Amino acid sequence: MTPSFDRTELPSGVRVLTETIPSVGSVAVGAWVDAGSRDETPAEGGITHFIEHMVFKGTRRRRGYLINQRMESVGGYLNAFTSKEHTCFYARGLSEHLGRGLETVLDLVTQPTLPPREIEKEKDVVVEEIKMYEDAPEDHVFDHYEAALYPDHPLGRPVIGTPESVRSFSQEDLARYITQHYVPDRLVVAVAGNVRHDDVVRQTERLLADFERGPNPTQRRPSTAYQPVDVAVERPIQQAHLVLGTRAFGARDERRTTLSVLNTILGGGMSSRLNQNIREKHGWCYSVYSFVNVQTDSGDLGVYIGTDASRVDRSRALIERELAKLAETAVSDRMLMRAKHQLKGSIILGLESTSNRMQRLGRVELVYGRLTTIDEVVEEIDAVTAEGVRELAAELFAPGRLSSAALLPEDR
Repeated sequence: MTPSFDRTELPSGVRVLTETIPSVGSVAVGAWVDAGSRDETPAEGGITHFIEHMVFKGTRRRRGYLINQRMESVGGYLNAFTSKEHTCFYARGLSEHLGRGLETVLDLVTQPTLPPREIEKEKDVVVEEIKMYEDAPEDHVFDHYEAALYPDHPLGRPVIGTPESVRSFSQEDLARYITQHYVPDRLVVAVAGNVRHDDVVRQTERLLADFERGPNPTQRRPSTAYQPVDVAVERPIQQAHLVLGTRAFGARDERRTTLSVLNTILGGGMSSRLNQNIREKHGWCYSVYSFVNVQTDSGDLGVYIGTDASRVDRSRALIERELAKLAETAVSDRMLMRAKHQLKGSIILGLESTSNRMQRLGRVELVYGRLTTIDEVVEEIDAVTAEGVRELAAELFAPGRLSSAALLPEDR
């Protein structure tokens, strides 16, 4: 039997999606909340991520130390993550423990107690997490890059917040944010594995019988107009870290697949143009790659490189040369086909995991509001043309459109 997709919207507005895979013995369960760091005010910076931490500290059904035991005691696991637009609480275990996984993640979303003493302890934990990222310049440079692309906008602020904002949170702040954003019509339950859709719907309805907070629509602030900017910050580090990129478009733009192919050609692996023409040819770096970030209504494409401070300007020139080549000349049929195979392979290989399948279900529903099959994705990739890639590159990499952020060693 092949995998099958099903979708049910409960009367409350909660959406339940399943991908039934009879050939596996596991199940991945996710409770997705359509709320992320872009939904925060400046004073709330990092509150979505902080709530993700705090729900594990206790619910009305069980104390904090028992929450992770729910899945670990039967050989599974439980975790969560926060992004710019979404928060996901997820569990994975054997198919026979579907009910346990569903009950656990939905308990986190609907029944957190937010103990004040635990809030104060967790502030220290998250501040240490912030320090950890700031001590990793290859990660921290992206905070400066995003701030450059989205100045004075929530998309330009770090998901994790700042020590000042995190220290300011009270139980009332957290409860108010949950009441506003953790509502039925912003909740998606996604399940992938050896399950029956009707079983998932029935159990979800039972577990959410009291989840009746009325919808409280929140209008997300649109992304601001783009103005390129260059930012450079000196730090006590040995290597320079540079991110060079530009604003693109949102996930619903019909050119999104062309963007993915362009990214693959540019810097998506060891055979990419960036790796071959900077690392392999010149030996100027250990790490160089391109990336795409896509939100519902905005996105960006950029390049990261870590190199010696004496080579920053020359490395930037090489990167800009590669961008210009993509904008000026269509890639060969052979290179295009190789990129398509690479992209399709990475997607399909990723679906060997029920966790990845569950995550795809949740993301696709929240962004597009409909199920898309892998066959549809493959068809979109196959339809990309060399001229389409060149035209998109010419638009994105037009003169004067690039922004940059650099972390540079002090006393260069």
